[in-house]
Amino acid sequence: MTQPLRKPFSNAGAAQPRKYPPPFSLRLSEHERAILRHRAGRRSLGEYIRHVLFGERASPRKVTRCQPSESDRDAAAQLAGLGQSRLASNINQIAKAANMGALPVTPDLLEELHQACADIRAMRDALIASQGLKVRG
Repeated sequence: MTQPLRKPFSNAGAAQPRKYPPPFSLRLSEHERAILRHRAGRRSLGEYIRHVLFGERASPRKVTRCQPSESDRDAAAQLAGLGQSRLASNINQIAKAANMGALPVTPDLLEELHQACADIRAMRDALIASQGLKVRG
């Protein structure tokens, strides 16, 4: 006689259901891949292939990567040099001095600090864009 199927007491050891279906793999020759890269332009290969297959009905992805342009790469190279600068350390020292009361916070200083923050945001946005990502508003 066969035993009736039993339900487990808990699902603690069970695999969690996937949010998304597993990716589909496709093997291409180097030549085929080069053709696709050329046709995709600034779009990722996956985005381009979905667009060719499904057109406007292709479902958008949360993060869109694209090939950065040469000017984006040049801008990233220039910004990378800022990592060598003492900018972060200097801002940290200013913040410490202001918190201790050793730095007189004048309207001119506040304006300069706001401008420095805006410059840092612009650098961050340029670095994000240079990686082919969209900058969040």
